[in-house]
Amino acid sequence: MALVPTDPGCYLWKDAKGEVVYVGKAKNLRARMRQYVTLQDDREKIPLMMQVVKSFDYVVVGSEHEALVLERNLIAQYHPYFNVDYKDDKSYPFIAITESDVFPAIKYTREKHRKGTRYFGPYTDARAARETIDTLRKVVPICMATCAEWKRARRILEREPDQAAVANLLLAKRCRPCFDYHVGRGPGVCAGMIDTVEYARHVRQVERFLQGNRSEIVGELTDQMREAAADLDFEKAGRIKARLDSLDALDDRQQVVFSSNVSLDLIGFYREETISCACVFVVREGRTVRSVEFVLDKGLDVGEEELVSGFVKRYYDETADIPAEVDVDCELSDADVIEGWLAEKRGHGVRIHRPQRGEKRHLLDMAAANARHALMRYMVRTGYADDRTNQALLQLESALALDAPPMRIECFDISTLHGRFTVASMVVFTNGRPDKSQYRRFKIRAKLDEANDFVSMSEVLGRRYAPERMADERFGSRPDLLVVDGGKPQLTAAMNQLAELGLDIPVCGLAKSDEEIFVPWDETPVVLPSGSPSLYLIKQVRDESHRFAITFHRELRDKAMTVSVLDDVPGVGPKRKRALMKRFGSLKKLRTATVEEIAEVPGVTRAVAESIYETLRSTE
Repeated sequence: MALVPTDPGCYLWKDAKGEVVYVGKAKNLRARMRQYVTLQDDREKIPLMMQVVKSFDYVVVGSEHEALVLERNLIAQYHPYFNVDYKDDKSYPFIAITESDVFPAIKYTREKHRKGTRYFGPYTDARAARETIDTLRKVVPICMATCAEWKRARRILEREPDQAAVANLLLAKRCRPCFDYHVGRGPGVCAGMIDTVEYARHVRQVERFLQGNRSEIVGELTDQMREAAADLDFEKAGRIKARLDSLDALDDRQQVVFSSNVSLDLIGFYREETISCACVFVVREGRTVRSVEFVLDKGLDVGEEELVSGFVKRYYDETADIPAEVDVDCELSDADVIEGWLAEKRGHGVRIHRPQRGEKRHLLDMAAANARHALMRYMVRTGYADDRTNQALLQLESALALDAPPMRIECFDISTLHGRFTVASMVVFTNGRPDKSQYRRFKIRAKLDEANDFVSMSEVLGRRYAPERMADERFGSRPDLLVVDGGKPQLTAAMNQLAELGLDIPVCGLAKSDEEIFVPWDETPVVLPSGSPSLYLIKQVRDESHRFAITFHRELRDKAMTVSVLDDVPGVGPKRKRALMKRFGSLKKLRTATVEEIAEVPGVTRAVAESIYETLRSTE
């Protein structure tokens, strides 16, 4: 590592097979790579990644900006496992203009980007891309790249490149008009009806349209219509008017989201454990011209900044439609480098911004909501959740040395307040899913002066796994895995209690701090891989048991507090206490009630209601 230079560049971590597993950029290669080796990088995935890494390589460049460009090229080349990428390894639809042709044509395509062709998009809805082309050709006649006559004309011009200046005259002699020309969607290139200068103006209008700058097209078409009307060419004026009507109809379908004439992209994200979705709202001239969604192969297993930065680089590496501002919901440490890269691609300055309030904040939240819905649709469509659950159960079987996948998992948690109101929860996961009909909760009967999870856990397990409970169908079948919330003490209590009952049930303890799993057969805790389905499932089981226990604990505490406070109110006995609790449910809600609302409770007079109201106010 001491031989690695301190120059800017990109580093490539490789596994035992020599395959690239991660690509990153750095202003100082040696300092950045040393953070990985010494585990000073606090990202959760780094320890797991460095276990896989067996070698590395690096490429030195002249600046951090060049490093960013190289990073994108290397990621596109190697598709490293630990870098953020699209979940679907498919090509997305683009609208393209073949700018290198004498008469450029428009096309719908999923091809890899070619030199001499300008691409607009990407789109995630193929139909929307095709409809955009169809509407656009009604507004500005332009050739389609699929047109047989346009292809014939291109071949002629390729054979005689010196005739490009008089291309329309050449084609008028050798070609015939296509169908699109007769219906007003083609400009007549194939029949020599338009020269290269006029056609270039059409192409420029189309490109401006696809960039979202429609006001310019409206202005030009309006001027042309007025000129035609002034020359008494009402047929031409009528054709232009029809094009303007098509443009107006398209604008009517767009939602005006800004009062100002802004052009920006807003990118919202929604993350699950190892999968996420990005939704891009493309706003041009104050209108949302389209929204596109992308499912990503990383989620909560990477940091938010890494996810956002990785997507921004990937997305804008593929599109030529770059706005003056990109809004995201987190600060990017390399924002200045990305801004410089985007500005170079766009030809003008680009700002990466994190809106805090106002219209932009509202629309960014809307983009995040759309990302969530898109991800849910993807998971249902692909059966992602079922596949992941099956993987989790198989991984737990292997990691915990079980005889079979744990189809029924029971988890216990203790909740107490210095030994008071001590309760336990039991949650059940069947086939990797919460089975709430099997949930149970217990009041700890042992007299405790202080919190004692060892005693509490022993009691609740003794009650749950007592012979009469094991025979009770309401408690379900014998579990394949017992999980206790805690480390060695809780695990020891569970093992001792099961031994007293003569039961041989696989058991483990899950510590909160480092997500370590303690098992009876090894002093060293089991560490499941970060982001793995098995770790996600076991944490979900633990968190659900904790939530269920806390809910029960708070319920008992609130009722006890309510009883103790109401005991001081003259005229309030057990019957009225029950009526008040039935009506309001908790002390918190009773405290917010007015005298009139309290007096509405059956059996509570106005005078008693006033006493209750004053007593509750005095004890706040």
